[in-house]
Amino acid sequence: MYDRLQAVENRYDELNELLSDPEVVADAKKLRDLSKEQSSIAETVETYRHYKEVTSGIDETKELLSEKLDDEMRELAKEELSGLQEEKAELEEKLKLLLVPKDPNDDKNVIMEIRGAAGGDEAALFAGDLFRMYSRYAESRGWKVDVMDASPTGIGGYKEIIVMINGAGAFSRLKYENGAHRVQRVPETESGGRIHTSTATVAILPEAEDVEVDLQDKDIRVDTFASTGAGGQSVNTTMSAVRLTHIPTGIVVSMQDERSQIKNKEKAMKVLRARVYDKFETEAREEYDANRKSAVGTGDRSERIRTYNYPQNRVTDHRIGLTIQKLDQIMEGKLDEIIDALILEDQTSKLEHLNDAE
Repeated sequence: MYDRLQAVENRYDELNELLSDPEVVADAKKLRDLSKEQSSIAETVETYRHYKEVTSGIDETKELLSEKLDDEMRELAKEELSGLQEEKAELEEKLKLLLVPKDPNDDKNVIMEIRGAAGGDEAALFAGDLFRMYSRYAESRGWKVDVMDASPTGIGGYKEIIVMINGAGAFSRLKYENGAHRVQRVPETESGGRIHTSTATVAILPEAEDVEVDLQDKDIRVDTFASTGAGGQSVNTTMSAVRLTHIPTGIVVSMQDERSQIKNKEKAMKVLRARVYDKFETEAREEYDANRKSAVGTGDRSERIRTYNYPQNRVTDHRIGLTIQKLDQIMEGKLDEIIDALILEDQTSKLEHLNDAE
């Protein structure tokens, strides 16, 4: 571990020199990439340097205790040594976590796609409930939610809704929401009081930058059409809706939320870029993780990850076996208890892989 930490510190010092190099400063892309790399390891280096200071302090205090001291000085030295040893142990645990490979997408904004799946109108209503839950959670963390496109059902739900969530660390916390969500409750339309089971899917995509996904104009087919509302009726006589097809991957994105064709195309390009990036990232991750399955899945959208049981006010996350009797609070956007548990499980799993590799 300490060899790796020293290598990280050496790289940090090297980056400091590179960032003052006139050639690097003149190259905007290189400057940004190197600055990003330096920022990503800054906390590790700061913690490691503090760790070395504490270790040095322990050695000095032990040396002091080997000398002849009066009782009062010896007691003070012992107290100081005890405190330094506790701090050293805490720093060692922190350094282990800091060495766990970071997801390069963690600091990115999120494009979230929520769709009603099995269950008809009830699934669409549940999709609407999930959208409101995530909107409240985003608000509690100071993130901005922008609806990019929506297909409402007319009864308060959504066949599909796509939103952009902008905020520091949005992807790092929301990526665990990727998958199929199941609800068990008595629908408002059910006169017999029977509990129905419906599902909605949530896709979490990191916002991709232009430099990360090179979308060539020749690879994109653009179609325009008139916007339609909740029943299929035309709501706009102009051809403002846009459909983009990425020919190499077959990925299709339609956008009709704005009255302007230009704005719809801009939004569609953001979603298309994110979906293409996600496709390539998923393929690479599947190949890399073929023999290293994590306890917390963040890739398979067909995976049933969570059940929301209304009659028992219960939420269960099936990936980590966590059950919380606070469904009412969860649906109000109080998701931190679940997400923190998922992050801890993910970090623990990655740490075990790191220790096995050693």
